[in-house]
Amino acid sequence: MDKVLIRELKIETVIGIYEWEKQIQQTLLIDLDMAWDNKMAAATDDYQHALCYESVSNRLTALITQKPVELIETVAEMIAECLMTEFKVAGVKVTVMKPGAVATAVSVGVVIERGQF
Repeated sequence: MDKVLIRELKIETVIGIYEWEKQIQQTLLIDLDMAWDNKMAAATDDYQHALCYESVSNRLTALITQKPVELIETVAEMIAECLMTEFKVAGVKVTVMKPGAVATAVSVGVVIERGQF
């Protein structure tokens, strides 16, 4: 299976378990590996057969910013569910990073894989 990639999709949102975090926006960085058959798009050079990076990015930004979430684990699951149901990807690897969440680390994050690659 082919893959379509998005790297470091930057989303500003309200996320965190602490009260002070619920009052501010923080940055999440999202990496996506999406299982997608690129054969038809490549053979026809036709956009309608491609997985649109912009549509995916815009939808995920809207999804993640629609309401506050406490855990990046929840964000990862929301993303995977959206991509598999709305965009019909066969499988997805989602990495969600939260820079600055731990003072002694550049970033912390989670990785999940759902579906088939």
